[in-house]
Amino acid sequence: VQLQASGGGLVQAGGSLRLSCAASGRTFSSHVMGWFRQASGKEREFVAAIRWGTGSTYYTESVKGRFTVSRDKAAETMYLQMNSLKPEDTAVYYCARGNSLGYAPAEYRIWGQGTLVTVSS
Repeated sequence: VQLQASGGGLVQAGGSLRLSCAASGRTFSSHVMGWFRQASGKEREFVAAIRWGTGSTYYTESVKGRFTVSRDKAAETMYLQMNSLKPEDTAVYYCARGNSLGYAPAEYRIWGQGTLVTVSS
């Protein structure tokens, strides 16, 4: 299975972007798909996750109310709708797949290549 992240770009503060993560193979109901981000000089951090089967979602505190994670099971694609973007959201965003819910990068086995989001002030 491979993951392909896309949708990054340059946006002004307050703007919106939607990231996509397409899986080349089948994602099972037991899987958890997550979004992480890594700003320059910082460690990779959890942003959001969704249980593929139930659709239950989880967010880091700093994006709650602004970001929404969703999935299209038929298209094997996960999305991250990012609204009210802030300069501190600037980072490379990665999608990943794990076998259970986790908040640490090490708990996810398969990773996409990352897509850069830059928010200007």
